[in-house]
Amino acid sequence: MFKSNFVDFFSRTPAIVVPILFVPVCVWMFWYGLARADVGIWSAMGLFGAGFVTWTLTEYWLHRTAFHWIPNASWGKQMHFLVHGVHHDWPKDKYRLVMPPAVSIALYFLFLGIFYALFGSYAWPFQTGFVIGYVVYDLTHYYIHHFTPKTKFGVNLKKHHMLHHYKYPDKAFGVSSRVWDSVFATTVPAIHRKAATAPPPAVAGSAAPGAAHSEPPPAE
Repeated sequence: MFKSNFVDFFSRTPAIVVPILFVPVCVWMFWYGLARADVGIWSAMGLFGAGFVTWTLTEYWLHRTAFHWIPNASWGKQMHFLVHGVHHDWPKDKYRLVMPPAVSIALYFLFLGIFYALFGSYAWPFQTGFVIGYVVYDLTHYYIHHFTPKTKFGVNLKKHHMLHHYKYPDKAFGVSSRVWDSVFATTVPAIHRKAATAPPPAVAGSAAPGAAHSEPPPAE
């Protein structure tokens, strides 16, 4: 996809990397909050839930702002393509769907630092819920692009996300949850919520600066 083999290699991330990397870390963080930071079990459970909900809000705003921001600069389109445009141009590429570890690990430490500054030792179970929320988001994103949901919830979630890709790039920013789209009035018009989950493949999106070809890479 990219002319640089180095950039191309580090832009490819199998979805299984996400739970392998972060689930053991989450187990350790929750244990540390209980055993070393003296957070009570009920407080830890509440903080875990609060962290999870906070992730869903963060997911929404990251997607709505940072992921769809194109800076007004000579490098703006290329930056957008690297961050998120590549996914909109090639939504079926299973290796460029979840966040690369270099980015997700950097964000992990950034948010841990913020939460520790705000909550002290209570940050450990809060961060656990936040990171589990991220894992659910990435795996949900992968699932709705590559599988057919069997439940009503899953079908509606997939329709919601496909409408974002193919018809309303300025709406439907939630991936693992549709709640914040309702709260912030970015849901798609009701008439289109029953649209097919496989719209025509034409995608209005950024160009692919630095791309070596215009066709999706073959599945491996």
